[in-house]
Amino acid sequence: MGLFGKFISKITRTPNATTADWDELEAALLQSDIGPELSSKVVMAARSVKTESALDAITFTLASSLSNRSREIERASSGPSAILVVGINGTGKTTSTAKLAKLLVSNDEKVLLAAGDTFRAAAVDQLRTWGERLDIEVVYGKEGADPASVAFDAAQQSLARNVSFLIVDTAGRMHTKVDLMDQLGKVKRVIEKVLPVTEVLLVLDATTGQNGLAQARVFAEAVELTGIILTKTDGSARGGIALAIEASLGVPVKWIGTGEGASDFKAFDSKEYIDSLL
Repeated sequence: MGLFGKFISKITRTPNATTADWDELEAALLQSDIGPELSSKVVMAARSVKTESALDAITFTLASSLSNRSREIERASSGPSAILVVGINGTGKTTSTAKLAKLLVSNDEKVLLAAGDTFRAAAVDQLRTWGERLDIEVVYGKEGADPASVAFDAAQQSLARNVSFLIVDTAGRMHTKVDLMDQLGKVKRVIEKVLPVTEVLLVLDATTGQNGLAQARVFAEAVELTGIILTKTDGSARGGIALAIEASLGVPVKWIGTGEGASDFKAFDSKEYIDSLL
């Protein structure tokens, strides 16, 4: 049963829901990490209709809170398209980079990867290992190299090799570090001297709750986010954070990670998502 499916089942069998019932719904919504503003909006919508129509009202309110921006991958009108994958350490950023590359290759796209997380040798090694496993070439530099330099080199190679997509795994950044966020902007500007950056994807851990919304806000200020990759949706994740982000920032969740395997990655389905909550 969904995060607040138990409550939905209860009120649809009850002619008149009590104040305690509505408080129970709001508490369940808050526990799902949807956030206080949207939780209050959902409860108000449900209370404004007959009890038997509450499910429809809740579903409509949740659906209308989702972003209306395209969830399809953006690409350049011609030539290679660059995708920046951003986020803090520990969210599954490098693994998500590899999973996205695999998905694109499976759709007959030619992909080049760039290991832009030059401050962590482990991150470079991890992406190179993924590259070998998936038979996708990885551009990388020496340990501690300037990330913008690696990104620029990868962009030039993308043009020379006529790939479809260049996917850059950027350095994991704490969203509270201003200098690191500024450097992310520099990486984007350097790539754009060579080819267009059509996607900036923020990787978020679904279990981080409202902190994920704080991360999204700061990253959106540093670079224009085009989409979200939501990871760790296979475990105890509340999952409502996707709604909170889309309602607050209008940035669409485009893909979700559902496990550790290379194929545990799929397009975000908004209807399926809301059904799972309910």
